[in-house]
Amino acid sequence: MNRPSALAAPRRRAPASAKSEQRVRDILRVGREVFSERGYEHATTTEIAQRLGISEATVFTYFRGKRELCTRVVGDWYDEIIAAIEAGLPRERDTRAQLEFFVQTHLRLFLTQGTGLCALVLSEGRSKGQEALGDAFAPLQRRYTAPLMDLLARGQASGEIRRDVPLRLLRTLVLGPMEHLLWEAVLQQRPVDVDETARGLLAVLYPALQAPQAELAALRRLRGDVEHALRVADGAPR
Repeated sequence: MNRPSALAAPRRRAPASAKSEQRVRDILRVGREVFSERGYEHATTTEIAQRLGISEATVFTYFRGKRELCTRVVGDWYDEIIAAIEAGLPRERDTRAQLEFFVQTHLRLFLTQGTGLCALVLSEGRSKGQEALGDAFAPLQRRYTAPLMDLLARGQASGEIRRDVPLRLLRTLVLGPMEHLLWEAVLQQRPVDVDETARGLLAVLYPALQAPQAELAALRRLRGDVEHALRVADGAPR
C-alpha cells in the first residue's frame, strides 16, 4: 500500500483557548523574524523556540514542522499585502491609476517592510520536492495575484485594457518586471525609490496593456465633454 503523502497529513490541533491562540501568534511573529533573517534553509524551529523561551515540542504542538510553519508565515504576510491593496485601491479612478497603486504598493511592501521574506519567496518559490516550498507557495501566490487579475478584468470590461491577450499573460507582463526589480534590489541590497520606480514602470507597461483604441476613445470623450461644457456656457440647448 502506498504511504500517505506528507501534505495529506492532518494539521496539528487548532488552538482552543486564548492562551493557545496567543502562543500561535507568538510563534508566527518570531517565525517571521527568523525566516526573514536566516532564510528557509538556515532557519530552525529550535531557534524560534529558544527566542520565545519555550520548548521545540511546543512549536510542534501547533505546526508539524518548519515547512508548515514557513508556509503559514508567508501566507499571513500575503494576506496583509492583499488587505493593503484591496483597502487602498482607488476603484473610483481609471485602470491606469489603479494599476499604479498596485505596483507602488507591491514594491513598497516587498522592499521596505518585507525584504527578508521577499528574498525567501523569490529563492524558494520555484523549488520542487517533498520538502521544498514551491508547491506549498503556489496556492498562496495565486491568491496573492487575484487582486491584480480582478483589476485587469475590470479594465477589459471597461475597454481600457486590451482583450486580445489572455489575462494570465497580462498578469505576467506586470509581475515579471517587478520580480526582476525585486531580485536586483535584494541581491544588491540597495535602496529603491519606490514612487519613482513605480511611475517609470507604468510608463513602460501601460502602453502594452492598453486597448488599441482606448486612448483615442478617451480623447473623444474629453472632446465631447468640452463641447458640452461650451454649449452650456453659451446657453445653447443641452
